[in-house]
Amino acid sequence: MHPPEMVDKILILHKHGLGQRRIARELGIHRKTVKRYLRQKMWLPYQRSGNGNSLKSVKNWLEEAFYKHGGNAAVVHKELERQLGIKAGQRTVQYAVQSFRKNLMAKAVATVRFETPPGKQLQIDFGSTTVVIDGIKQKIHFFAAVLGYSRRQYVQAFRSEKQSSWLQGIDGAFRHFGGIPKEILLDNAKALVSYHNPTTREVIFNERFHAFAKYWGFKPKACAPYRARTKGKDENTVKYIKHNAIAGRDFPTFAAFEEHLAWWMREVSDERIHGTTGEKPLYRFKKEEMELQPLEGRPPFLQIREFERKVHSDACIEVDTNFYSVPWSLIGETVTVQMVKEELFIYVAGNEVACHNICKEQRERCIKNLHLQGIIGLASAQKEPFTAPELLRPLAEYEAVVGGRW
Repeated sequence: MHPPEMVDKILILHKHGLGQRRIARELGIHRKTVKRYLRQKMWLPYQRSGNGNSLKSVKNWLEEAFYKHGGNAAVVHKELERQLGIKAGQRTVQYAVQSFRKNLMAKAVATVRFETPPGKQLQIDFGSTTVVIDGIKQKIHFFAAVLGYSRRQYVQAFRSEKQSSWLQGIDGAFRHFGGIPKEILLDNAKALVSYHNPTTREVIFNERFHAFAKYWGFKPKACAPYRARTKGKDENTVKYIKHNAIAGRDFPTFAAFEEHLAWWMREVSDERIHGTTGEKPLYRFKKEEMELQPLEGRPPFLQIREFERKVHSDACIEVDTNFYSVPWSLIGETVTVQMVKEELFIYVAGNEVACHNICKEQRERCIKNLHLQGIIGLASAQKEPFTAPELLRPLAEYEAVVGGRW
């Protein structure tokens, strides 16, 4: 856009008989610019093109399509031509849906805070962080739970985020609080949720987790996909645990780390003044405790876990990434495995053939040499250490034969 003075010079030079190319060279501008101003015969201010104005007649369709496709203007641009036969530039479509984008962004960050009555809801989640244990940085997973009314929290550390870890964490939370809430709100973790349709909100829970919920008598509830803010209390709990209970600390052993978390729940989490309620969680829990369903002395769901495994060629079975030995004569056979508290029992036709302590880490091998006796190459290894036999003749006689000393 050139100033009015430039347009006046163009008109004056043209009046004196100069051609378009000569004027362009004299003023250092493009010939087409000279041609445009000579055609206008005056300076005119820049007028912005209508952009989305040409799509006003389909504004309602644009709004519906924009929200349907999650704010993707490129998709709306293609659907506009495919469904309505309207050809428009992609920039034109982007300008037309600009106001809708602001509303979409506002909805994405908006959170409606709601309070649940005592004993109704427990929110659960898993978090992970790096912890220094025995001088070595290790990735630790932790289960976090918070009661919706009192905001009382529970945390338990794990080496992994397996389904058994989720169930142990929930078991531990019930025993820590001394009761069971009416419902548990959870994220769409693969260990718990097999399928969740974001449009119809149809949810299919994992069969084992469904049995777990039936065993304890609570209703599982999955929050909307990609809407973790609907589980905001627990999302904040994970951050609070990570930055308040764990960050900046190291521990000599994993057991010491677990003891620290127990102390933190008792002395810090329960006794703090909560920013939303303005009260201590332990004080508000007195009212919520009466509304929780009783445990009625039920043992943990995972106290007895039974399944079948096939014995590998190395005379071991695999359970949760760890390997446990059985008598080698059972190679290729299918055995029954029972996990009871901290022990693992292996049965064949109802008879116990092996027993091991359950490994705490991952990818460990728990081998008993007794199970491998009889395998070629191992039998000799199990015998007494080799001792050299005594010489039948003194060394001096050998030295005399060879004519020197050894």
